[in-house]
Amino acid sequence: MENNNNLQGLSNEVDIRKQKILNLENQGEIVYKEKFERTHTICDARELPEGTKVKVAGRMVFRRIMGKFGFMQIRDLIAKIQVSVGVNELDAEAYEFYKKMIDIGDFVGVEGELYKTQTGEVTVRAYKVVLLSKAMRPLPEKFHGLTDLEAKYRQRYLDLISNEESREVFIGRSKLLSYIRKFLGDNGFMEVETPIIQSAVCGASAKPFFTHHNALDKDFNLRIAPETYLKQCICAGFDRVFEVAKCFRNEGMDTQHLQEFTQVEWYASYWNFEDNIVFFQKFIRGLLLELTGKTTIEKDGQLLDFGKEFERLNYAERMKEILGFDFLEYNDPEALKQKIIDGGLFTRAEIDDYKSLSQIIDFVYKKTIREKIVQPTILYNYPAVLIPLARRNDADKRIIDVFQVVVMGTEVCKAYSELVDPIVQRKAFEDQLIAKSQGDDETMDLDEGFMLSMEHGMPPISGLGCGLDRLLMLIYNQPSVRDVVLFPLMK
Repeated sequence: MENNNNLQGLSNEVDIRKQKILNLENQGEIVYKEKFERTHTICDARELPEGTKVKVAGRMVFRRIMGKFGFMQIRDLIAKIQVSVGVNELDAEAYEFYKKMIDIGDFVGVEGELYKTQTGEVTVRAYKVVLLSKAMRPLPEKFHGLTDLEAKYRQRYLDLISNEESREVFIGRSKLLSYIRKFLGDNGFMEVETPIIQSAVCGASAKPFFTHHNALDKDFNLRIAPETYLKQCICAGFDRVFEVAKCFRNEGMDTQHLQEFTQVEWYASYWNFEDNIVFFQKFIRGLLLELTGKTTIEKDGQLLDFGKEFERLNYAERMKEILGFDFLEYNDPEALKQKIIDGGLFTRAEIDDYKSLSQIIDFVYKKTIREKIVQPTILYNYPAVLIPLARRNDADKRIIDVFQVVVMGTEVCKAYSELVDPIVQRKAFEDQLIAKSQGDDETMDLDEGFMLSMEHGMPPISGLGCGLDRLLMLIYNQPSVRDVVLFPLMK
């Protein structure tokens, strides 16, 4: 067999592999096979007793040839296995084919028998090696430096082939989605789907993406949150609902933000936010045990303990302490801004870009409270101006029944007792329009469809939203949201 025809003089690896493909095709070889009758996955094969006959398949990622004998390693996403290949099991022609025409990166099928080497390594003694699919390009070396970080995100498949840590993260992401559905299903929640293309910007404070619907000749926005539709499901009689939702917010990109992201939102009839505090802690502890086997996380040198009761921090009271006055008494953004400047906490240059009450308050909170939080902490008693969809506190209408879990300066989830009073809700939406006129471009629209459902009556509700990308960053100690999203949007 003249397998090396026309390979002499070729120095480029891609050209060499292309020529091998042509040579094989000229010899009647089917380079890209239709299928392979696999008897076991690599993971399953590793658990079988010695002497078991197997047919396994995977990508060859390593090979060492020592004359007439050697080892290769094949792997899939979950596991890898060693394969011994020698002339005692393969005839001379088949062994020559294996050496000369199969390359690192190719997919191969192996028929053989399991045994353990002297070092205890589970190995397949190959009686037959089949080329299933030829890789025209060689696998890269391990990624190094900024340039290769770009390649890591753009060519995620190469990252997963070569990077054990990345494989762990994305296997964990799949397990997270399965856990969410099982946990919520076991607790009486029904999964539903709500529209991504919507006619009103509502559900969160964020800049939307817009698109044009040609058939209707109308502009729509992409979903920034599924909240208002999920609450309409509660109105319809669903007792408990949830959605794993793709959401879109046309905002800046950094290590914690992408314009397209995934969150889970769940809503339960007859709960208040205190019920959700208990439920979320149960959820997160069970999730950590499922993914890591423990309720602690090591993140940036800190040991974070989710197993104990979370600390609590009263948002409104802490802000009053920091500012030195009752900020809840202020209705005029410029007056509040000037009072903060006069107190010396921030300069006008630092705070002048923030136009509405909610923007100013949120800026102060992020700079003075959020970034200093390390251990899992429940922040509660938020100012009503921040969240138009949350229920006002019975004792003080300037406060809403909200909590947020913050860890290492990162907001993990937000939940509240839902506002179901249509009169108060309409006024809150009208206040959003005022904030928009003041220059706040992250306000909500007055969603008449949602208002109509509320006017037909809703029970007491508590809902929670949790960003899955940030949660995975925390669990797997990843520096950027791009490290937990398979194919992040790139410039």
